[in-house]
Amino acid sequence: MDIEQARFYMIEQQLRPAEVLDPAALEAVSLVRRERFVAPAQQALAFADVALPLPGGRKMLTPIVAGRLLQAAAPKRGENVLLIGTGSGYLAALLAVHATSVRVVEADPVLVSLARANLAHAGVANVTVEEADGLQGDAAHGPYDLIVASGAVREVPAAWLTQLKPGGRLLACVGSAPVLCVRLYTPAGGSRALFETSVDALRTPAAAFAF
Repeated sequence: MDIEQARFYMIEQQLRPAEVLDPAALEAVSLVRRERFVAPAQQALAFADVALPLPGGRKMLTPIVAGRLLQAAAPKRGENVLLIGTGSGYLAALLAVHATSVRVVEADPVLVSLARANLAHAGVANVTVEEADGLQGDAAHGPYDLIVASGAVREVPAAWLTQLKPGGRLLACVGSAPVLCVRLYTPAGGSRALFETSVDALRTPAAAFAF
């Protein structure tokens, strides 16, 4: 497989038709080596529009979902970001291209280890991954300019909103499958709908240890 050609086709045939057109988002997708966040046995599908399996029954975000979340989040230089739920670490790496720092909280210790290893392999130095209950956010290291939840919740926890800086923003996928809506929130709790999608429910500590 020609890796760079596959990356080009991923952008041109998946992201652009899905209206991921922001230059900063496309730059990040071009720079982050998605294949370094995919298991060796799955390399042939690294750039496919497929939710690849992860340990514990989880799934990696497809290129389109990751790209749309990144574009909606729009991290900027100087911003400190909290990502709730790590998956393979790929979304954290995308956010880290333009953010100053990204802190990730993940309930599943297996995914914590996987994401740390993948981020190190990809040479991403401004991301920290910690094992914690994502529903509680991470008040000890806040407040944050941007909070992104990579898993779905029925409603946004109040803790997330209180950990935003004034003028900050929260991007979360809210609802119950199959009707999930990505919404952008302000610290006061106001929100607007952006798009519908399909992602795993956010993993809690109890669910993480059930496997």
